Amino acid sequence: MAKQYETVIGLEVHVELATKTKIFCGCSTAFGGAPNTHTCPVCTGMPGSLPVLNKQVVEYAMAVGLATNCQIHQYCKFDRKNYFYPDNPQNYQISQLYLPICHDGGIEIETASGKKVIGIHEIHMEEDAGKLIHDEWEDCSLVDYNRSGVPLIEIVSEPDMRNAEEVIAYLDKLRLIIQYLGASDCKLQEGSMRADVNLSVREVGSEKFGTRTEMKNLNSFKAIARAIDGERARQIELLEEGKQVIQETRRWDDNKEYSYPMRSKEDAHDYRYFPDPDLVPVVISDEWLQAVRDRQPELRTEKLARYKKEFDIPEYDAEILTGSKRMADIFEETTAICGRPKKVSNWLMGETLRLLKEENQEPDALGFSPAYLAKLIELTEAGTINQTVAKEVFERIFYDNVDPEKYVEEHGLKAVNDEGELRSVVERVIAANPQSVADYKGGKEKALGFLAVSYTHLTLPTT
Repeated sequence: MAKQYETVIGLEVHVELATKTKIFCGCSTAFGGAPNTHTCPVCTGMPGSLPVLNKQVVEYAMAVGLATNCQIHQYCKFDRKNYFYPDNPQNYQISQLYLPICHDGGIEIETASGKKVIGIHEIHMEEDAGKLIHDEWEDCSLVDYNRSGVPLIEIVSEPDMRNAEEVIAYLDKLRLIIQYLGASDCKLQEGSMRADVNLSVREVGSEKFGTRTEMKNLNSFKAIARAIDGERARQIELLEEGKQVIQETRRWDDNKEYSYPMRSKEDAHDYRYFPDPDLVPVVISDEWLQAVRDRQPELRTEKLARYKKEFDIPEYDAEILTGSKRMADIFEETTAICGRPKKVSNWLMGETLRLLKEENQEPDALGFSPAYLAKLIELTEAGTINQTVAKEVFERIFYDNVDPEKYVEEHGLKAVNDEGELRSVVERVIAANPQSVADYKGGKEKALGFLAVSYTHLTLPTT
């Protein structure tokens, strides 16, 4: 009988925080910029420079910890993680090992198998490293320190996940929580959310963990799912052949759908951690912690429950609308202006999602004003424009954020409600197209379409 294997997965999720300046200096954290322009002596590791902690980093870390049901260490410290790498200018990274700011939390996920709580071992604050750019043409590597010192939180889960579906559900829940808090935009494509996958396999029923590997270079949910399936298959194949799985860090190549070893996996003692002598301990008073707790916004779970109760919209619509903070904000702001939640939902679920799909964009990219969508709905409901024109106008709102009232006026798109004028136009169409009229009377219904086009040409302004 063939052996049955179980996959055991834990994640280390790095999240770049949405502060304007770095964790220990005043340099900009803005994405992009010419290489090595967002730098100073502190974030480039110059001798004699001293770090000063950014208070907002601590508050974001506390907010994420509270939202993920963690305990908060009200006395925590920073440690030096020592290692040499070209993108690490100090030859150490300031992180937290012994007293991380958050510990012992968890979030509930839901998959086809049901609900499950994924434990969070800890959340700690640290600084990001720089970035190596490999120039194949010149056969060299260049270093950009713009990212060096950008504040991170690392969210370390318990090994509670068993398949790719649970991993994606956990990451998606985590991403939404952090986005709703405003602590990060969590854009995987820009590296502001990065996940390292620790994976091992063991025989079903075994209590002992197998040898784990850590996979890096995962910048999309699809890549993470493929990497999990690929590494699971690789480890099972090794065990079936009587070979051992080596504890190591592996790099996932999503194009080749294969991982290859980077280095043998280090343990904490290999980094020679010790308390950072330049940073005092962080002491979080009861008052400070309560102030952060009082500022916690309504998260997706609570918002979803409120939408079902407060607005007359289908449950499916509420799920989609709350699945993006930007979409939820537009829905609420537009509804507050026009007071028509079902109409707002229809526009967001219909035309908005259609255009986002055509442009291959996420809802976070939406840039139009809720006030303009509210105006469009009022124009449509008042009969000032018909539904066809409304869709045309909405495209201009979506792409150019135009004022729909001005656009309708400038382009002569108002519906004609004057019965006399309508009769006059219809008579002119009939007089100008006797053959089409005869064809229609003879049973050719397609002729009516030609007459409608002729009517449109007569009623629309020339440009």
